Amino acid sequence: MTPASAAAPASAAAPAAPAVFPGFSPDAIQFLADLAANNDRAWFQPRKAEFERLLKTPLEEFIAALGDRLAARAVPMLADPARAPFRIYRDTRFSKDKSPYKTNVGASFPWLGDADSPAEPNRHGIGGYFHLQPGEIYVGGGMWHPEKPRIDAFRRAIVADPEAATAALEDPGFTETFGRVGTDGEALRRVPPGFPSDHPRAEWLKLKDVVFGRRLTDAEATSAGLADLVADSFAAATPVLRYLARVTVA
Repeated sequence: MTPASAAAPASAAAPAAPAVFPGFSPDAIQFLADLAANNDRAWFQPRKAEFERLLKTPLEEFIAALGDRLAARAVPMLADPARAPFRIYRDTRFSKDKSPYKTNVGASFPWLGDADSPAEPNRHGIGGYFHLQPGEIYVGGGMWHPEKPRIDAFRRAIVADPEAATAALEDPGFTETFGRVGTDGEALRRVPPGFPSDHPRAEWLKLKDVVFGRRLTDAEATSAGLADLVADSFAAATPVLRYLARVTVA
């Protein structure tokens, strides 16, 4: 067999290039501002195709690009374009506000778990979030509206090992990106019964949610670097998300 007739060795397939997302357009942000001023079906229905072009499809493309970047950073969060986006339609059944549409678009990214923080069922309610609204664009996450057994497990973990809690919740990369964890709304006024009121981390024991966030500018949301920026933000939040998943095991 001559060299020319010898089969060439199979070469390893080149890794797929990450999905490209150019950023949301300024027109997308303006569409949401216009929707806030005209929140009714008569205005929205003739512009539904415009909504899908400016916001629905780009949001799905952003999520796909983010998923590639989370995988590249080994951040165990799910970015599924089919499941992550929230619907634009409001559930008005139990609300006095009957406006039919949300004036933002958003997406959630559940924590999948890794060797240090188990997955099901403990990732319930733990993960990241992206929010696009005129004047209020942000990325964040944490543990939102947990049931009492779950938030009590978090509190017990703080009392049992405050050093581990501090190492995670005050991780330098996290605090540089997001600041401190807080609550979505008002915290408890007092440390709940069963926990030491004089605990050095009493402010954490009073939390009803354990959440964090950072605001983004219009320029960041409309830039081709948005997916990388959000992926880097979630990577910085990994110590907190991992801690929340680990300590909330039932």
